[in-house]
Amino acid sequence: KWSIITMFDYFSTHHVFLSSFLGCAIIRPPRDGGIRYRGLTQEQIRNVQILPVDYEIEYICRGNRVIVGPKVRKCLPNGTWTDITQHSRCLLLCPRVWTSLENGRVALKPPGPPVEGTVLHYSCHAGFMLEGRNITHCTKLGKWDSPKPVCLCNSRGPNTFARHCKKKLYIGALFPMSGGWPGGQACLPSAQMALDLVNNRTDILPDYELELIYYDSMCDPGESTKLLYDLLYTEPIKTVLMPGCSSVSTLVAEAARMWNLIVLSYGSSSPALSNRNRFPTFFRTHPSATLHNPTRVRLFQKWKWTKIATIQQTTEVFTSTLDDLEQRVKEAGIEISVRQSFLTDPAVAVKNLKRQDARIIVGLFYETEARKVFCEVFKEKLYGKKYVWFLIGWYADNWFKIKDPSINCTIENMTEAVEGHVTTEIVMLNPETVRGASNLTSQEFLGALMNRLGGKNPEETGGFQEAPLAYDAVWALALALNKTVAPLKAKGRRLEDFNYNNHDITAEIYRALNTSSFEGVSGHVVFDAQGSRMAMTLIEQLQGGSYKKIGYYDSSQKNLSWFGNDVWIGAGPPADSTIVIEEFRYLSQKLFAAVSVFAGLGILLGIVCLTFNIYNSNVRYIQNSQPYLNNMTAVGCMMALAAVFPLGIDGHHIHRSQFPVVCQFRLWLLGLGFSLAYGSMFTKIWWVHNLFTKKEEKKEKRKGSSRHLEPWKLYATVGVLLAIDILSLMIWQIVDPLHITVEKFTREAPKGDLDVLIQPLLEHCTSEKMNTWLGVVYGYKGLLLLLGIFLAYETKSVSTEKINDHRAVGMAIYNVAVLCMITAPVTMILTSQQDASFAFAALAIVFSVYITLVVLFVPKMRRLITRGEWQSEQQDTLKTGSSTNNNDEEKSRQLERENRELQKIIQEKEQRVSELRNQLVERQALRNRRRPSSGTNQNHSNPSPPSSQPDPKSLLPPPGYPNPADSKISRNHCHNSQIPLLYK
Repeated sequence: KWSIITMFDYFSTHHVFLSSFLGCAIIRPPRDGGIRYRGLTQEQIRNVQILPVDYEIEYICRGNRVIVGPKVRKCLPNGTWTDITQHSRCLLLCPRVWTSLENGRVALKPPGPPVEGTVLHYSCHAGFMLEGRNITHCTKLGKWDSPKPVCLCNSRGPNTFARHCKKKLYIGALFPMSGGWPGGQACLPSAQMALDLVNNRTDILPDYELELIYYDSMCDPGESTKLLYDLLYTEPIKTVLMPGCSSVSTLVAEAARMWNLIVLSYGSSSPALSNRNRFPTFFRTHPSATLHNPTRVRLFQKWKWTKIATIQQTTEVFTSTLDDLEQRVKEAGIEISVRQSFLTDPAVAVKNLKRQDARIIVGLFYETEARKVFCEVFKEKLYGKKYVWFLIGWYADNWFKIKDPSINCTIENMTEAVEGHVTTEIVMLNPETVRGASNLTSQEFLGALMNRLGGKNPEETGGFQEAPLAYDAVWALALALNKTVAPLKAKGRRLEDFNYNNHDITAEIYRALNTSSFEGVSGHVVFDAQGSRMAMTLIEQLQGGSYKKIGYYDSSQKNLSWFGNDVWIGAGPPADSTIVIEEFRYLSQKLFAAVSVFAGLGILLGIVCLTFNIYNSNVRYIQNSQPYLNNMTAVGCMMALAAVFPLGIDGHHIHRSQFPVVCQFRLWLLGLGFSLAYGSMFTKIWWVHNLFTKKEEKKEKRKGSSRHLEPWKLYATVGVLLAIDILSLMIWQIVDPLHITVEKFTREAPKGDLDVLIQPLLEHCTSEKMNTWLGVVYGYKGLLLLLGIFLAYETKSVSTEKINDHRAVGMAIYNVAVLCMITAPVTMILTSQQDASFAFAALAIVFSVYITLVVLFVPKMRRLITRGEWQSEQQDTLKTGSSTNNNDEEKSRQLERENRELQKIIQEKEQRVSELRNQLVERQALRNRRRPSSGTNQNHSNPSPPSSQPDPKSLLPPPGYPNPADSKISRNHCHNSQIPLLYK
């Protein structure tokens, strides 16, 4: 298939004329107009002669002319254009103002736009007479051929009413009959009732009649934009605009300044509308939503709440209200701990309130969203005696009972969820019986409104609470317009002269409204500098499914009138958050007592062992075990056991200020106790290993020195270990001293239905770099423990007289090392479990001390008791007999001496054998030199006999000397038989 452009190129190139078959011939545009060709360039338009079938052209006109006749034509298959018999012309428009007549009617012929040839026929309503021509024509120049007539009041006619002679002033209004807030359902009848009363009054605007032109805004800014321009661009001219809903009022008030229009709202509470720079001509009889906030803050202070939460619908009115509330509560020392918002679905926001433990919740949203919120509130159980909700008071009284297909909660669910909530509401109905400007009391107004509503249930009628505000808005406007008549007349102006370009009349109306002050059915009506109504606030609470008044608050006087009839589900107003009771975890006293008993018995055992060791220090067997080191071990064990007591002391026994002292005390006791107890045992095993497990060639020297082991070296080794601990502990205490810290655990719910949580706390001894210090100490001690295990293993088969209990020391080192290496990491893991940590650490100390004392001292006690070896070393030398152990030792020393003497003899013999062997070799060499010389002399006479080998016997040593061949055997025999025999 060819494209349209290809066809155009083909036609223009070959100049083909096939209109009856391929398309339609191009036609001429109308005068003062042109044709729009779709999809063609200017070059193609100049060259084309034929347009294809189904191609459309559109007529356009120049300037302010309009097309009369078909605007679009289409090419038909028969080669003609649609509606070809009807002409299309571009004609000038005549002013549309002539097409409407106040107090009369206009007939337009032919129907359509007023262009050249249009004829208008005028007629007046009953009671009016036409002044001017009753017919006018629109000329080709775009002008009417006669002035516009007017309908004047025929006051001389017999059937004339005074009302017919009044000039009309038009009010453009937007009433939300549906949508998020259907306030127009009651506000529109209320405004119409006020208009009727105003128009019937002879003392207010006697020469004028107010007429309301309204549309349903549906509380939707998008729909209201369209309706606003309909109001502005259609006759008649509106003097004032009256919108409802904050979102709609924001749009209208911002645009109205461009048309010099005053805006008076009856149902807008957004704080943003108080901005005079943005909305210079805006007034409202509905107070700003920020007027609720002083009341809320006063109630927070009354019930001693310092923490609140908020949830809002994301619209400007609620956002700005919440910003103002945030500023006010901050000044009052109240915190907004949770702030949630939503657009259409509040499910997530309500869940967040529940998760963050919100208790006092301020909700800012429209009525339809309120049902969605409280359906979610019911599902999340965010209601009851622990929660208080603050809502806006201008919902219908039964808003939670209205069936809503957008929620899946029953009326019973909703009723249960909303019970007990508090509303703050601007006083919209005068509580006093006062006749105001309309000569009606508030109760008489309600009665008249109910009649006008036709008996509808007020709870089911949207905007019923705001109806007095709409009523007073009409009266405020009427009184202000009435106040402008005289000033305008003095300037030679009239209200009916108002147009959208006249700023003077607008300024007079603004001045009159700004100084308004009268008694209305909603109370005293007066506007502040921002054009907002000032009023009192009513506080209500939902009790048993219906709202009850519990107080009033006058923010201007800061006066709270409290009735004292508030009802709570619990014993009183709930707390603003879950009450957290701090509870310290202390060590089990039974466990502490039991371990303390064991530690005390261990200290007693240590005293017994120390006393025994000191008392028997002159006994040879005790002396051979280095008793001073054993004394250090006993003292260190008792210090380690003493550390158990401060280890179990916590806030249950002492004040927190004394706790760091206890921390330091337990650290020093345990550190020094370990250094004394383990250091003394490590010193013993170190010197045993140093003296008896060296190389073979140094064994004799070490054995000799072992008989002369100097005790000061042992004490010096313990002193070095102790000094390292003291120095490290002092540096730790000076650089990074221990202090108390408190560990917090997960909050726990107590038993019973109490609105409290238990906050468990645990005190710890710690420092800024605790892990670093523990790493250094544990690393140093751990290396000592590992080295001690290694040394104990290496010396397990060594026997020495000077340190006769090193095997027992090795066994004690095994037990201490194993317990320490297990206890240290486990206690670090169990640091948050005070009982388990204390039990593990304390019992490890107790068991290691018990094992050490029993292993080191009990065998000595048993030996001395069973063998009676109580004498000292001096007494032992005076006695004729000796113990079996002493005889064995003496025999061992005798054999060692004999063994050394035999080794000397063997060495001397081996040296003598070596000398004799050298002599034999020399003699044999001498003989060999002599034989060749004698043989040479014999060869001259006799043939030389065959050489003969020397006689082996000639190589034997002289009698009495050992055979060299047997020297090795003898030597081996000596080493392999005699020496071991001597050691045996």
